[in-house]
Amino acid sequence: MKRGWIVLLALTLLLSPVACKKDEAPPAKEAKEAKAPEAATTAAPQDPLATWKPAFDPSKAEYTYILSNVSHPAIEGVGVGYRIRDRVWEKSGGRLYVDFRPLSQLGGEKDVISKLKLGAVQGMLSSSVAAANVADRLGIVNLPYVVDTFDKLDAFRNTPELWEPFSEAAFAEGIMVPDITGYGTYGWATTTPVRTLADAAGVNFRIAQAPVNTDIYKAWGLKFTVMPWPDVPQALQTGVINGLDHTPTVCNITKKFEVAKFFTEVNYAQGLFIHLMNRQWFEKLPADLQQILLEVIAEESAASRVRTRAQHEEQIAAAKAKGVEFFVLSEDDKAALVKLTAPVYETWGQKIGADYLARVRSTLGD
Repeated sequence: MKRGWIVLLALTLLLSPVACKKDEAPPAKEAKEAKAPEAATTAAPQDPLATWKPAFDPSKAEYTYILSNVSHPAIEGVGVGYRIRDRVWEKSGGRLYVDFRPLSQLGGEKDVISKLKLGAVQGMLSSSVAAANVADRLGIVNLPYVVDTFDKLDAFRNTPELWEPFSEAAFAEGIMVPDITGYGTYGWATTTPVRTLADAAGVNFRIAQAPVNTDIYKAWGLKFTVMPWPDVPQALQTGVINGLDHTPTVCNITKKFEVAKFFTEVNYAQGLFIHLMNRQWFEKLPADLQQILLEVIAEESAASRVRTRAQHEEQIAAAKAKGVEFFVLSEDDKAALVKLTAPVYETWGQKIGADYLARVRSTLGD
């Protein structure tokens, strides 16, 4: 009996190191495997603006011009901000830095407009629909079939008697308008086909937070929902809205066509970014920097309008290649929209200036 216990004890001592090693191995392996997910969660997210970082050090600039925008610089009318930044830096010899902040880095448009008036932000590429909140006259470019084509936009910008009253429209608010860029021509992206104005009656359209657009859709008798842009993706996916008042360029680049597979070319207005600038800040700049800034903005904005025209066609082609179906609203339906808009022309003519509105429409060939 005693000899048996001794043998059993010896076997236990002999085998216990092996058992210990076998027991230790799995936890070590588990610990190693656990590090992989941790590393993935701590990795820095990819910077969506990495491509557009400046190739210079702006820290020693004498003056900084903070320029805001809510959209993505892949849109030509937005990317112009970076081209302005680089040209101004070069021409000013590094004295003036245009600190361009797209993708709503400084907040939504209403918030930035408030900051712009206070001078906390010096510039803004404002959507034309939001700009109407700054001065009524800026809403003229949103009225249906007034500045509705690329050619009309160029004529509007390059005709002093049309452009100057527009560029000075917000002086009372302490804001000037040095120039304008775009993002294509407005129509309807929808989840169901809209071939006619009658089809549109069954759609709930998202429209921008702008007084002009609200009045237009009321006059047209169409169902609409006023909604901030960041809320649109979920609203489309859940069916809260089934239509979107926007341009093919924006719908394709921001992937709205992944849900809304149809687009009706209503072509009633140009999507525009209106360059707003704080006048007080500008007037404190040295005269030579004032000249450089305005010259570069004018040159790059003009080039951007050419790029936008090309991008509009490219994005339509790209969307069609992905299966998005396009329809063109008939001339009869467009005429019906113009007729329905008559009360809006009357109301906004009083706000904009009836003579000015009439001059713009007659000059542009309405």
